Amino acid sequence: MTSRATSPGFTSALVAFRYRNFTLFWFGALFSNTGTWVQNVTVPYLVFQLTGNPAWVGVSAFAQLLPLALFSVVGGSIADRFQRRQILLVTQALAAVVAVGLWGLWVTDRATLVPVLLLVSVGGVVTGLNIPAWQAFVSELVPRSVLLNAVTLNSTQFNAARAFGPAIGGLVLAQLGVGWAFMINALSYLVVLAVLAAIAVPRIVRTGVAEGVWRGLVASISYARGHRGLSTCIVSVAFLGLLATPVNSLLVVFAEDVFAVDRLRYGLMGAAIGLGAVIAAPLVAGPGTAVRRSLLAGVGMAVHGAALLGFALAPGYPMALVMLLTAGAAYLPVAATLNTTLQLQVTEARRGKVLALYITVFTVAIPVGSLIQGALASVIGARTTLAVASGLFIAVVGVLAVSGWLRSLDTDVQMSSGS
Repeated sequence: MTSRATSPGFTSALVAFRYRNFTLFWFGALFSNTGTWVQNVTVPYLVFQLTGNPAWVGVSAFAQLLPLALFSVVGGSIADRFQRRQILLVTQALAAVVAVGLWGLWVTDRATLVPVLLLVSVGGVVTGLNIPAWQAFVSELVPRSVLLNAVTLNSTQFNAARAFGPAIGGLVLAQLGVGWAFMINALSYLVVLAVLAAIAVPRIVRTGVAEGVWRGLVASISYARGHRGLSTCIVSVAFLGLLATPVNSLLVVFAEDVFAVDRLRYGLMGAAIGLGAVIAAPLVAGPGTAVRRSLLAGVGMAVHGAALLGFALAPGYPMALVMLLTAGAAYLPVAATLNTTLQLQVTEARRGKVLALYITVFTVAIPVGSLIQGALASVIGARTTLAVASGLFIAVVGVLAVSGWLRSLDTDVQMSSGS
């Protein structure tokens, strides 16, 4: 059964903004995530300057994302047992403390490899506790009938930040230096904390069975395995994280070793991915709601992989930017479709835990992929590494399409809470 809440024209693309809580959350998140992306381009830049080795850039991504993945399981359990707004107030405050800590390392001249990696790892723990509640909180801000639009706009916000943040980060690195990049991120959390304080949502009584973290994870895996749509979402993000997403940590290597561009142009490479997603947003949030989710996700993944292959083989910097822009535009329908499908098919009692499983799989795959691709790039070069990974990703998408797995994304039916 497939349901569409709004007419599939461009006028429906902003329907979720009719709800005050969602609008506040969206703009607060935009500020916070922009600051996060300023930091995200600064950390690999700093690590590469400290070591000169692409493998250590992969290690820095691993140090951040593995704790994120592991603790998102804990975060999912917390999100299903406590009020999500309160969870977000705590985790966002802790994330601000981590950013201040990185700033402190720089200004006291103690920003060496080990303490930087340690603080990045702590930040990963905090983010892992935050993300399940963050994702699940969207369902409390709008009616179910506009959830697809809200999730798409939320993904657009993230990718807008992904466009602005790296560009601002490159400019800050070029004009003000590393310390200011970390401080800008710290200050951005003040905005989202103020927004969360201003949002009023009904207190939800959690009726799910209280489970330990491990039992909850096992039960969620069993639950997802029993439902093809959920399994398809999780398998898709696993390969997305393992083969496609590590391009983010390799951008600094392409900037320094392949295209030989300055800090600002390095920032623009990251910004191009986010800008592409922003350009695609009106299509996905409006007319895209009339397209089968299986088609949106399948075509989006195929084009995303092809664009990354084009980036790997690009003869010069301008063409590389075009390919990254295309990759970002193709990524948005994938991210929005998979997230929406999961939220529509899972029951409220398991929403946080299943989202945590989804996030865990994605964020385990990213550091593993970054570690492998960073190591390979130091041996066979960044171009060859990314070309092989992109080709493999395109092949995986073909298998998902031919096998019929993608068609399971088209149902809106919530599954029972049993496994």
